[in-house]
Amino acid sequence: MELHNLKPAKGSVKSNKRLGRGQGSGYGGTSSRGHKGAKSRSGYSRKRNFEGGQMPLQMRLPKRGFKNPNRTSYVPLNLSKVQSIHEKFGINDINHETLVAHGIINKGDKVKLLANGELTAKVSVTVNAASATAQEKIKASGSSVNLV
Repeated sequence: MELHNLKPAKGSVKSNKRLGRGQGSGYGGTSSRGHKGAKSRSGYSRKRNFEGGQMPLQMRLPKRGFKNPNRTSYVPLNLSKVQSIHEKFGINDINHETLVAHGIINKGDKVKLLANGELTAKVSVTVNAASATAQEKIKASGSSVNLV
């Protein structure tokens, strides 16, 4: 075997269809696109969700509900989580920076303190919002909550 003898394996290389090159080729005339219609024209591309002129499904279904663009969403922080943060990391002042530093929330998140669980440690918690029950439980444990 030498460089001038090299050939691709038999059957691995196909010759391409030569469309529109006369009837003798078998692909002349309509170039195997059928007769007339949008699909036979050059530059044709069907739009997404196009159903042949029939009313598309997403337009047939009714609109429901409402998404408030001005809604403020909070990441919940339960008292049980505050207790575990205090036990695990030994932090007495829990605020946005410490929560971000320990990977509990993301930088742009707002935090709401919720009353699930028990708090025995004396900690100072600074959050964006807190439920009334959570504030009562925190005061009862001798801790303090600050709202930003």
